[in-house]
Amino acid sequence: MQTIALIDYGAGNLRSVERALEAAAAQAAMPSRVVMTDDPAIVRSADRIVLPGQGAFDDCMKGLEARSGVIEAMDERVRQKGAPFLGICVGMQLLADEGLEHGGYRGLGWIGGVCRPLKTGAAERVPHMGWNEAEPLRAHPVSAPLSPARHVYFCHS
Repeated sequence: MQTIALIDYGAGNLRSVERALEAAAAQAAMPSRVVMTDDPAIVRSADRIVLPGQGAFDDCMKGLEARSGVIEAMDERVRQKGAPFLGICVGMQLLADEGLEHGGYRGLGWIGGVCRPLKTGAAERVPHMGWNEAEPLRAHPVSAPLSPARHVYFCHS
């Protein structure tokens, strides 16, 4: 049985993510144990790591930094040892070098670049919430189950 570490750093709807991961693992017939944790030892031994997020970039980064050893454990397990990783919402944004939401704030630096607020015109609304089409840039197991129309739900700014 594989262990999925769901990082608890005070940001995100952890229970909803936990249930979604359990359902996805069951559907894929992949016996898994989802563990909500901020324990670096559990993160270091996990087979897969998920970093959720809900809220402002800076607040989420501060919450993650406040969990002693968690960033280092994620870095070791994911970047050095290649464990599969999923960042959700702000959890993915934190991977950038910097986030510009409500100012400029340092991110984890796993992905070079800056996470910027969406630029909008007269026809677009922010936050962008609702169903929209997404077209994967390349084939990937995450996008494989999407229907040809590729409609996914967005909630971001």
